[in-house]
Amino acid sequence: MSKKITEMTEELLAPILEEENLELVDVEYKKEGANWFLRVYIDKDEGGVDIEDCGRVSEKLSKRLDEEDPIPGAYFLEVSSPGAERPLKKERDFQRSIGKRVHIKTYEQINNQKTFEGELVSYDGKELTVREENSSVTIPMDKVAKARLAVTF
Repeated sequence: MSKKITEMTEELLAPILEEENLELVDVEYKKEGANWFLRVYIDKDEGGVDIEDCGRVSEKLSKRLDEEDPIPGAYFLEVSSPGAERPLKKERDFQRSIGKRVHIKTYEQINNQKTFEGELVSYDGKELTVREENSSVTIPMDKVAKARLAVTF
């Protein structure tokens, strides 16, 4: 059910984000404690999103959700930027992150490990290569459980 809700939310968001010249990073619908949360993460190429961007998208999406009413019961809507540890989900996310520090978790071990952090050296749609301190590892995309930018200090 949560997959249908996220997909429906993405469909409702598409024209709003296009109008606002923003891009969708991710949509989550999950229960935390007794409450359900619909979280929308947005971004833009130049300079990232600000509180006004999030507020406009939240207002417009809230109106569309009220009209369509695709979610049974009460929930909290949150619209925000993806933050410093931006998830990498779409092909363009990986392409844009080449040369940046990433954190990758895999479904199964590769070279006796399931977590990799280092520079994303390459991505071709089928696999990605991460250069860690002493070596590089190539990871098939179907083995990637989660990928995100890594915070660097």
